[in-house]
Amino acid sequence: MNSQNRIAVVSGGMGGIGTAICRRLAAEGATVVALAHTSEADKVPAWQAENGSIEVLCGDVADQADAARMMQAVVDKHGRVDIVVNCAGITRDTTFKKMTPEQWNAVIDVNLSSVYNVTQPVWNGMLENGFGRVINISSVNGQRGQFGQANYSAAKAGMHGFSMALAYEGAAKGVTANTVSPGYIETAMTAAMRDDVREAIVGGIPMRRMGTPEEIAAAVAFLAADESTYITGANLPVNGGLFIH
Repeated sequence: MNSQNRIAVVSGGMGGIGTAICRRLAAEGATVVALAHTSEADKVPAWQAENGSIEVLCGDVADQADAARMMQAVVDKHGRVDIVVNCAGITRDTTFKKMTPEQWNAVIDVNLSSVYNVTQPVWNGMLENGFGRVINISSVNGQRGQFGQANYSAAKAGMHGFSMALAYEGAAKGVTANTVSPGYIETAMTAAMRDDVREAIVGGIPMRRMGTPEEIAAAVAFLAADESTYITGANLPVNGGLFIH
């Protein structure tokens, strides 16, 4: 795998999975810019102290104008964007009968609309340059659905629909679009679960463990590599056998 001298942008780049993706792409030789939410600005100095070569831009990827501003800043500084990893995501879980418009819209805006907001400003540049990698971090629950996650499952399924459509549009120009669908991953969120809940989840995974952020990052690095030119429109499951389709 090799992404030497490529310019990569990772939305949600300071999250558990996002950080691992940023680190892996940097290790593969890419110049990496992490997009973080404005509310995370106070955490940037400590994060960069651990990830010094990775740049950070703060804003709101759910806001079209703000996302365009950040992407233009990357192009202004580095000349282009070669790799886009859409990893920003939130949850607002509740049963559908109780789901408010605010809970629906928040998840759709951050998890799905941000994919348009981040990718669209640099899409034409990728086509013109004859190289591009768009990698969307979806979820096993976008493949199979999940109780209490109508908003999240819809957004995550939509991400792969987006990948498949872009795959057709970019194929003749050397631009690929793919999806990675993680299962349950060891992050701060899953670490905060009650022990009995975690045990029940792990018991349902054939590998009998959660995945690691680094395992998701490895899948992203594979799809981002210069050598992965003939893979497009794919949904790569990284879920330990939790859902096999």
